Amino acid sequence: QVQLVESGGGLVQTGGSLTLSCAASGSIFSINVMGWYRQAPGKQRELVAYITSGGRIHYVESVKDRFTISRDNAKNTVYLQMNSLKPEDTAVYYCSAGRGGTLYYSPNSWGQGTQVTVSS
Repeated sequence: QVQLVESGGGLVQTGGSLTLSCAASGSIFSINVMGWYRQAPGKQRELVAYITSGGRIHYVESVKDRFTISRDNAKNTVYLQMNSLKPEDTAVYYCSAGRGGTLYYSPNSWGQGTQVTVSS
């Protein structure tokens, strides 16, 4: 079992920036991918970005060139730097962990979620 603890959400104006962090603990050996999903009110949860232990990265098209995912393997922590935020980025952001590769990701552990609100 992997435990994930997120931090860094909040309220920001359009065009602003936020950085989310997620620390993993527990059965770290069972995962090689960490990532971020988000869920806006009335919408399905969607993948935002993920990063493998080898540094392979995938972004959803809508956040490319604005968000940057990174990880510190020594600290078992993944980060999501979000720049040029838009009101449509408003959602609860969930950290995730699991197995995957360059073209696929299957999360099996989830954080509690952190609210990101972008005001217009």
